Amino acid sequence: MNFKLIVFDWDGTLMDSEARIVSCIQSAFVDVGEEPPSREVARDVIGLGLEEAVTVLWPDGGVLQRRRVMDRYRYHFLVANETASSLFQGARQVIDVLGKRGYLLAVATGKSRRGLNSSLASTGLKDSFHATRCADETFSKPHPEMLLQLMDELGVDGSETLMVGDTEYDMQMASNAGASALAVCYGVHSPERLLRHRPLDCLRDLQEIPVWLAQSAAA
Repeated sequence: MNFKLIVFDWDGTLMDSEARIVSCIQSAFVDVGEEPPSREVARDVIGLGLEEAVTVLWPDGGVLQRRRVMDRYRYHFLVANETASSLFQGARQVIDVLGKRGYLLAVATGKSRRGLNSSLASTGLKDSFHATRCADETFSKPHPEMLLQLMDELGVDGSETLMVGDTEYDMQMASNAGASALAVCYGVHSPERLLRHRPLDCLRDLQEIPVWLAQSAAA
């Protein structure tokens, strides 16, 4: 397990943004006159692309109705909502350590390009990653295309790639792309759900990742 490329999910893995995402989803449904999903239901779709998430939340809605929900979500997330989001403790240090060790670093996220760029700029991590992919640029997780594009761009194969994420969508994407997966158990999906997809491990603290990688390489 001598990995060259470490790909991180963003929301729920590097950034604690669950409360803001859930609030924006609920506000979007209220705006279009629909009953908003519960917190538990809304948080379950974090990690999917926006279109896929709204389809899961409102399967009986028409295309135009779901598009209105998506537009209102974007408005709340990018403009109106003031719910705080911040990096998880130690996230910046983990990224710095892995970069200094020579790993290629990337992000594969269900966020939009505009949303990710805003987050990268606000957290000061804009120049920390060698490549990034967003759900509005290619297929949403768990389709493998995001990961396949990152591997192709950075010149590595599946055996050299590790996907780090907090949802089963991340685990499934890694499997579909022929890459390895490492779960973090402090995010959206429970350890039980994550472990069903047989990740290499399930860590309870983001700051364990550098030690875990060192031990895996030594083994």
